[in-house]
Amino acid sequence: MTDTPVIGVLALQGDVREHLIALASADAVARPVRRPEELAEVDGLVIPGGESTTMSKLAVLFGMLEPLRERVAAGMPVYGTCAGMILLADKILDPRSGQETVGGIDMIVRRNAFGRQNESFEAAVEVDGVPGGPVEGVFIRAPWVESVGAGADVVAVHGNHIVAVRQGNALATSFHPELTGDHRVHALFVDMVRAVG
Repeated sequence: MTDTPVIGVLALQGDVREHLIALASADAVARPVRRPEELAEVDGLVIPGGESTTMSKLAVLFGMLEPLRERVAAGMPVYGTCAGMILLADKILDPRSGQETVGGIDMIVRRNAFGRQNESFEAAVEVDGVPGGPVEGVFIRAPWVESVGAGADVVAVHGNHIVAVRQGNALATSFHPELTGDHRVHALFVDMVRAVG
């Protein structure tokens, strides 16, 4: 891999465009990923926000769920925001019928924990590993992490709730840094991808 990693954004549903822009601003080659053959060509992957149940069902429909599980289990760097955090959880506290996860982070996540769409908010969040002070977190029907296992590290908390977790090459945030114009969390993830190369 060169210093410019190729990072995909899972483009089944959700705010794909914003992540592509944020990754490009953090010196990565960013491309949408919809099919297993596209997944095979990237060095890392972002799973965006959206609707986690819909994303899970579309991943099955597009033949992506098992390839995603295999790549994440094999150590491919992956970053999930909001619904992406839910998909990276090993366990969901209150799953919808038929909802599956990719897994990869030893955490239990509660869906829509911060409330409905009209209860969305922004807050300054200190994220371990992100220099330069707090990032502005946009919380939209956001999950939070109820608990983490021994392998996972809590990297950000808002109030009394865990809102960012890292385990090995996997990173997840409850909030959407791609909506703020501040691309430091994406830069952290690009550095994680470079470190694997």
